[in-house]
Amino acid sequence: MSKKKKKYYVVWKGFKTGILESWEECKNSIHGFKGAEYKSFKTLELAKKAYSENYDEYKGKTIFESTLSKEQLALIGEPNLETVSVDAACSGSPGIVEYQCVDTKTKEKIFHYGPLYESTNNIGEFLGLVHTLAHMKKTNDKRPIYTDSKIAMGWVRDKTHRTNLEKCEQNEKSFELLERAVKWLETNDIENKILKWETQAWGEIPADFGRK
Repeated sequence: MSKKKKKYYVVWKGFKTGILESWEECKNSIHGFKGAEYKSFKTLELAKKAYSENYDEYKGKTIFESTLSKEQLALIGEPNLETVSVDAACSGSPGIVEYQCVDTKTKEKIFHYGPLYESTNNIGEFLGLVHTLAHMKKTNDKRPIYTDSKIAMGWVRDKTHRTNLEKCEQNEKSFELLERAVKWLETNDIENKILKWETQAWGEIPADFGRK
């Protein structure tokens, strides 16, 4: 029988507050307490950090825990929040694609585009990144752009796309946008830094659609 992993319970509001080390203790603290605020964490470090902060920062959120070592995390560092982030989602492969750009710090949506039919996630990531570059240029916004797609970054760098998807009636719009994106890259200077979002260190990119 596998040993059950230990959890730590942070109680912000309850009969007993603090970091509790068992569900039984947590349950006794919150049962019958109106407006109790609590959440479980897998490590004591995360629990301590959470308890030092406000419950609203954690309410209803999935807490990401990296599998990287402390040394690896230190080398990667923290994300730059004075940026925007772009991501795509694809239902099926090929399937229905959409993408969006958000403020990295606030997650406020800057724009959303879709749906595109019979397309791929790589197409969505590329179109989303070029759309973001064009939007930032038009609005004279010099902030860096985060993407979690190395493929999209490579296509933008080489000013082309390398999709193997066959063109059909349903995805005609996607291919039209691909041609427009390549033309934009060929005729415009890129004025924003494009940064790789380190998913293994930071969790899902802020522009993620939350469907994984």
